[in-house]
Amino acid sequence: MSRIGKNPVTLPQGVTVQMAGTTLTAKGRIGSLTLAVDNEITATVEDGKVTVQPKNDTQRARMLWGTTRALVNNMVTGVSRGFSRNLEINGVGYRASVQGKNLVLQLGYSHDINFPIPDDVKIVCERPTVIAITGADKQRVGQVAAVLRGYRKPEPYKGKGIKYAEEKVRRKEGKKK
Repeated sequence: MSRIGKNPVTLPQGVTVQMAGTTLTAKGRIGSLTLAVDNEITATVEDGKVTVQPKNDTQRARMLWGTTRALVNNMVTGVSRGFSRNLEINGVGYRASVQGKNLVLQLGYSHDINFPIPDDVKIVCERPTVIAITGADKQRVGQVAAVLRGYRKPEPYKGKGIKYAEEKVRRKEGKKK
């Protein structure tokens, strides 16, 4: 029995969820998201709540039950409040700036890195060393943040690179004489 799947997802003010066939669509003030519900799961929308139930008692249906409920909850949260991820840049001469629809990163390479900003994600640089990524889709925001971090991961000796704001970089001791 799924402990997560048993709990219904309550819809906040201003969010509408519609079920059409096997497609669940959530609309809110930030945008709209869709989810293809597996055929072993039934999702029903009634009196401000979305409930997810397995159609049968197979192991696959029980696995998908809690997963589908978590995905629906992330959709509802995303279209109502949105998700954000913050990155910090450490290093002499390392900086980022938004120019038009591109994020320009200067990370110590011989060239600048131009990252085209996707349409469903918003990227803002409050300072040259802080990048804020926001959007309605939790997976998309996290994926964009991971791609940006992958351009220059934080190294353990000086801590130079791009890291998540809440990430703690394990530092190593340097060479001894």
